[in-house]
Amino acid sequence: MLIIYSKLYSLKPEKRERIINAALKEFVRNGFEKASTNEIIKEAEISKGSLFNYFNSKKELYLFLLDYVVEVIDKIYAEVDWNETELFKRMKEIGLIKLKIMKKFPQAFNFLKTAANEEAAEVKSEVAKIGKYLVESGTERGYKNIDLTKFRDDIDIQKTMNIIVWTILSFAEQQRDKVNSFEDIDMEVLKEWDGYFDIMKRCFYKKEEQ
Repeated sequence: MLIIYSKLYSLKPEKRERIINAALKEFVRNGFEKASTNEIIKEAEISKGSLFNYFNSKKELYLFLLDYVVEVIDKIYAEVDWNETELFKRMKEIGLIKLKIMKKFPQAFNFLKTAANEEAAEVKSEVAKIGKYLVESGTERGYKNIDLTKFRDDIDIQKTMNIIVWTILSFAEQQRDKVNSFEDIDMEVLKEWDGYFDIMKRCFYKKEEQ
């Protein structure tokens, strides 16, 4: 991506982030079809038409933003301590890091939230691909190297992991729908999450491991 968008990445970081955030905000407000490149230019405080020095079309800009969001989410996994093999400690750490990254890049997560409901035919299939990739890669990375010996011997591990994944995804979706912007995300959400972790531990772990 850095090579393809070399003009954008040759800008000073402050100006580059201003352009990216202006584009994220406009697509969040209006969706792909109604989003105005003139509004992006105005918000980013760049000269009229200069946006297309960096992107050939509105669609290219939108697809760039999808890739940008993936890069932001990758920052979460770059900070995880992979030596922690206890599942619920790992999940809590990922949750803490994710909240920190959400606070730092709220517009990226606002964009991802609205993109999930994007109906424009030009970008819908790409949005679906990115969504599928984020869920699958997040699950693969988040659960690697987990200590499975803590789980009860009389349960199906694969089905149990599916239940845990579905619970986490459902909880994350509920929390996402509660906020208008990820700038407003509250650390209290982790306390609520602890309650679910405690229930799942009691259900799935051996007694001595709870």
